[in-house]
Amino acid sequence: MLLTGAGQESGAPEVLELARNADPPIPVVVWDPEMSATEAVRLVRLGAYYCLGYRDSLQMLRDWLDNAIEDRRARKRALAHAAGHEAWRRLLVGESRAMQAVVETIRLVGGRRCTVLIGGETGTGKEMAARALHLAGPRANQPMVAINCSALPENLLEAELFGHVKGAFTGAIQTRVGRFEQANRGTLFLDEVGDMPLELQAKLLRVLQDREIQRLGSSETIKVDVRVIAATNVNLQDRVRQGKFREDLFYRLNVVPLEMPPLRKREGDIALLVEHFVKKICQAEGVPVKKVTPDAMERLRAGSWPGNVRQLENAVEMAVALSGDRESLFPADFGLAAAVPANVIPFESAAVPEGALEGADFATAVSRFERSMLESALQRTSGNKTAAAELLGLKRTTLIMKLRSYSDSVAACAAR
Repeated sequence: MLLTGAGQESGAPEVLELARNADPPIPVVVWDPEMSATEAVRLVRLGAYYCLGYRDSLQMLRDWLDNAIEDRRARKRALAHAAGHEAWRRLLVGESRAMQAVVETIRLVGGRRCTVLIGGETGTGKEMAARALHLAGPRANQPMVAINCSALPENLLEAELFGHVKGAFTGAIQTRVGRFEQANRGTLFLDEVGDMPLELQAKLLRVLQDREIQRLGSSETIKVDVRVIAATNVNLQDRVRQGKFREDLFYRLNVVPLEMPPLRKREGDIALLVEHFVKKICQAEGVPVKKVTPDAMERLRAGSWPGNVRQLENAVEMAVALSGDRESLFPADFGLAAAVPANVIPFESAAVPEGALEGADFATAVSRFERSMLESALQRTSGNKTAAAELLGLKRTTLIMKLRSYSDSVAACAAR
């Protein structure tokens, strides 16, 4: 971008600031024959790519513009290259401040070998964060093996983790490799690690310290190169105080803590998540991608979602299934109740006036019923229009317009 005129009166600093805010990577070259050295320094500090004055020729201007263009192209190539190397970012949908903190932590420690402990409520996406950590490092081309520590009894969980030899226990008809060996040179994800039995916690601690395992029924020691990522939806420090989790294992796992935020702390991400899930589910079902109506999206944003991202995804899957061949998804498809303004005071609606339906057409009957509701609301609020509007779920201006359209009987109530 070429900016001519750099004096204080020219507004160049303001234009420069606007250009940088609109597109930060854009290089701005300033050319002004009357520009002083002090002004040139000030503009460079404000972000100008280069400043030229009366001593500089048109050829120099062309050269600096060419340099600026090439620099912009190089920056774009670098950003595209970086984005290609951060394929893991697509696993973490959201741009909220809470998610940006998660992304930055993964970016910092993804390439390290250190153990990460992921905390967070059920359904917040702890496994997705673990997969992002795996893909963000040099082990991305190696296997990531996951196991749920709460899904198996102690004896089977030990065999799953460390493997066993033939005849190690009843039913061990052949030698089997455990999850640690399967994840060698890759990543092992221990989900719900807080539910691991105490005796097995001691064996896990030894593996994390020595980086070697023994299969059940064997005295052979096997070296393993595994990065461990653990996750839990409980407070492990509370478990330590209760004597249900080893303190030394907690510190061994909690080298880098990573907390996944609940959906209530990232409301701004709900629309992005809904669009992501709609596209994902429609593609999996082999149907055209559907659209969420504005009313449905508004109500989705207002939801409490105690089950977090998992509950939201299930709601989207239900909506796609119940919508049939329709292109649009409505609130009812998501199982959402009719919206009720939070500030509306519930009250019994006015009864239809006696004789309102006798000898009257539909429009007249509706008009009489509406007038009756206005009168009732104003009587309940002692003529306070603002309170009456809140009672009826209307804007105050809408209420006033309706009052003007009816007879003096309603206006008289408002005037009290």
